Amino acid sequence: MGPAQWPAWLGIGLAWLVARLPWALQRVLGRLIGTLLFAAMRERRNVARRNIALCFPELDAGARDALARASFGELGIGLFEFARAWWGSVAPMRRGLRVEGLEHLAAARAGGRGVIVVSGHFTTLEISARLMCDHAPLAGMYRPHNQGAMEWAVKRGRLRYATAMFTREELRPALKHLKQGGLLWFAPDQDTRRGESVFVPFFGHPAYSLTSTHQLARLSGAAVIAFSHVRREDGGYTLTLSPSLEDFPSSDATADTARVIAAIESMVREAPTQYLWIHRRFKRQPEGRGELYR
Repeated sequence: MGPAQWPAWLGIGLAWLVARLPWALQRVLGRLIGTLLFAAMRERRNVARRNIALCFPELDAGARDALARASFGELGIGLFEFARAWWGSVAPMRRGLRVEGLEHLAAARAGGRGVIVVSGHFTTLEISARLMCDHAPLAGMYRPHNQGAMEWAVKRGRLRYATAMFTREELRPALKHLKQGGLLWFAPDQDTRRGESVFVPFFGHPAYSLTSTHQLARLSGAAVIAFSHVRREDGGYTLTLSPSLEDFPSSDATADTARVIAAIESMVREAPTQYLWIHRRFKRQPEGRGELYR
């Protein structure tokens, strides 16, 4: 553990400590931290504002700004949720939890079929995955970290509740898991240089999107289910599993990917303040369309 790793280890230790603060206090601190992040993270703030302007052109400037500010408040709360999911107790989150659609998961698993559980990059992603694992044995896919401390933290934290964790490069073990009737959860809604991607609509704009869901379903025979998760105003959570996508996969990877991204768009419209708007979702565009982040 060289000096280059010390800041990461310090951050992990801090996360372990703050995970033990009372949940009511964490929610207050989370919104305060979100306000500070909105003021300090100029570049990310501008990305969020641009994304929201692209996705919600019907909103006026004041409403778009309010949505951007609210999203940073939700991001601040999400930081504490990450800490609790990995290092703390989720007992407060279990109170008032609503889980809907477990019957759809049971139907999809009939006959020992594997299931791909798809969600988006929301600030509630980590805590909701842990809460859902109380009801379904999810495994996950993730992007490996080059920094040893962070790689250790991600795997150790998520293996507290997930049955297994596969990197994006571990295709064979992930397929084996699905073929054996396992559940595999991941979020394919970010622009990444790794993996086969295509342009499909997201809020009416071309978004470079992974075809992973189509490929995994085609190779494993797994069903695909959308998983939405919402942090309610009363402090509780609602987790919803939708019926499995019909006639999926088809022979058209682009069409299948468009269906998956459309499902995620519906989730965003349900809880727009909780989506991770700070990601440059539209950074890659078809030739001739120009740069959208300036």
